[in-house]
Amino acid sequence: MPIKCRRLVPVLAAALVVTACTADPGPPASGDPAGTSLVLAVADEPAELNPLDGYAEDGAAKIFEGLVEHDADSSLRPALAADLPEPSPDGRTWTVKLRPGVTFTDGSPFEAADVVATYRAMLSPARHSPVRQRFSMLKSVEVVDEATVDFTLNAPYAPFPDLLVLGILPSESLTGPAPVLPIGTGPYRVTDWRHGSRMELVANKDYWDGPPAIKKVTIEFIPNDDSRAERLRDGKLDGAALPPALAKEFDNADGMRVVSHSAADLRAVVLPADNPVTGDRAVRLALNHAMNREQMVTDVLAGQGSVAYTPMPGVLAEFVEPEAKFGYDITQALDQLDASGWVTGADGIRAKGSTAAQFTLHYLAGDTVSSGLAEAFATNARSVGVQVDLAPVSAGALTGAMVTGFGDPFDPDLALYPVLRSGKGALGGYVDETVDAELDLGRTATDPAERATAYRRLQRAYVAGPGMVVLVSPNHTYVMRQSWDGYEPVVDASGPSMSWGAWWNLEKWTPR
Repeated sequence: MPIKCRRLVPVLAAALVVTACTADPGPPASGDPAGTSLVLAVADEPAELNPLDGYAEDGAAKIFEGLVEHDADSSLRPALAADLPEPSPDGRTWTVKLRPGVTFTDGSPFEAADVVATYRAMLSPARHSPVRQRFSMLKSVEVVDEATVDFTLNAPYAPFPDLLVLGILPSESLTGPAPVLPIGTGPYRVTDWRHGSRMELVANKDYWDGPPAIKKVTIEFIPNDDSRAERLRDGKLDGAALPPALAKEFDNADGMRVVSHSAADLRAVVLPADNPVTGDRAVRLALNHAMNREQMVTDVLAGQGSVAYTPMPGVLAEFVEPEAKFGYDITQALDQLDASGWVTGADGIRAKGSTAAQFTLHYLAGDTVSSGLAEAFATNARSVGVQVDLAPVSAGALTGAMVTGFGDPFDPDLALYPVLRSGKGALGGYVDETVDAELDLGRTATDPAERATAYRRLQRAYVAGPGMVVLVSPNHTYVMRQSWDGYEPVVDASGPSMSWGAWWNLEKWTPR
């Protein structure tokens, strides 16, 4: 049966909370009275502006475009493709017709050879592309003619079209010297990048879908949540993502609004399997039952989010198993630790033999949500005799037991396979044969009902032997100046970025 090239499952609509003010918005942070320039801030600076190095893997890259792109409702629509990809009857080949008349920002024409060169470079073992693991099902990419490309898979893979958001590079840039600044087909091009500080984008005047009304975008890289909030207060930013508690103070600010997106963003504590404490099944189960997740949503997320129990994002509603959860049950947590030989000592900390129930939990410094969750986790763990020492670290030092975030809003395979599949980089070295089997079935099955059943079985197996403590799913809150029209809410990915989230369709915004 042919695989349909549409979303197989409807995604929950993004929640939108708008706090409008009656006063006219102040002047843009750029100082441009016409509103054709704006200044945004994001927490994370990309390491590279190259799709093959993982930049903008959800699409909406601003600089590059994929063959397809996601719309506001998470469905797919053509971008560099003329139409949506068409599968062969056996689901192993996808044919893509290309949009005519598109050029790269260096003036060269966009052709089938560019598509093939991009995907072959990504698949090449010599390149070590981090994106390659997402395309493990892709066998080959071939030019059919100047305007047609065929993708051949090792096996049917239902969400394959969702992967075709990968930004396309000109073939010349993949075979010759790398350009000083990236070259793509997107609505913007990079004119300046001061690493660790800011990046400037200007409109692509020859963009195939018409040049953007916002001619210049400055993106500041500010990892610290409080610092982004301060820049907004001082009128030096036009928009930024903020944790809910910080965003709330802008609820009544004249000329500003606060919006909230539902997100495929799961925050969890990874419990490494090779540690005698965090790798112990009884400890993992006990910690899951000891967590007061509802209080975390209230206290840490200021009510902007929901509790979570498994690595399945709640926004993929039709795949969620409602019975796969951990009750907040201190008695059950204590009983499991007692039965497994973890004995409470005079200091209130448990031990099994000479091993104390104690470990260090790393979290990202400057991230107020991670900090709040880490503190709440440690408090809850201490209530059952597990001592958790907290250590704020830089992003590069997030290893071992850590507070992390992950998720994908478009398909459960993209969300779960990288997190849970043993032998494929599962978080914390997690291994579960039943979970592996259901992951493999979920990615190869073409029938939507069969896929949904596999993922529900997976979640039931996971809660019987969890590899981490999934805590909450925060909404993503943004503060933005009310100087432009065109904003549309979307379901966010795992973390706010300069490409997806509130800014996903920035090229369509217009000054008021």
